Amino acid sequence: QFLYNNFYIVDSATVVSDELFDADVLLGKDMIMKADAKKPQILIYHTHSQEAFIDSREGKEEDTIVGVGSYLTKILEEKYGFNVIHDKSQYDMMEGYIERNLAYNHANEGISKILTDNPTIEVIIDLHRDGVSEKVPKGSGKRLAKVNGNYVAQIMLFNGLCKNAKGPISRLKNPYIQDNLAFSLQLQLKGREMFPGLMYKNYLHAYRYNMNFRKKSILVELGTNRNTVGEAMNAMELLAK
Repeated sequence: QFLYNNFYIVDSATVVSDELFDADVLLGKDMIMKADAKKPQILIYHTHSQEAFIDSREGKEEDTIVGVGSYLTKILEEKYGFNVIHDKSQYDMMEGYIERNLAYNHANEGISKILTDNPTIEVIIDLHRDGVSEKVPKGSGKRLAKVNGNYVAQIMLFNGLCKNAKGPISRLKNPYIQDNLAFSLQLQLKGREMFPGLMYKNYLHAYRYNMNFRKKSILVELGTNRNTVGEAMNAMELLAK
């Protein structure tokens, strides 16, 4: 209960299982990168490539979540020496229109091919921007923190449990659920330690969200549609570190 109350938001569509949330197990899993940078280590992609921010310029990729992903890729490669693949595929576009219902299916096909071609990839990051309803008053709805003098969009890590209120969802298999949970919890704790205010509570939902390919898979919700591009970019320096 301490874990649930202090580090998670549990969506009403799912239920939590105590055996998955053993703190000793989650904190004891080794999430250190094993492969060297001679071959790809990290995959960054965007199931929802069209997500943008309050001041994004229309038609400018650099102002979307894809542009933020490009910046994260640059930092990880140039500052920290990782070997990163950034997949800019528009999995949420169909014949020129946004189609979110099938985006995870399309992304599944795309990242499956990338991982087949690059089996050394250890970390998978699906980078999103969260959204707030238009009913939320203007001027609110941001997820914002001030870190080292800069305003940054807060980071919420998202986990799918493959389980709804009725129990396990049989068509959704993920042998790495607890590994995914360990990775996101360790990241949240490290983020809280290094950059107070940066990390939002981790969100738990019922479905799988293509997190079944690697142990170290995360889905990142970066701020909301009320945050600015600059706030999102600032957060990538901290996430990379």
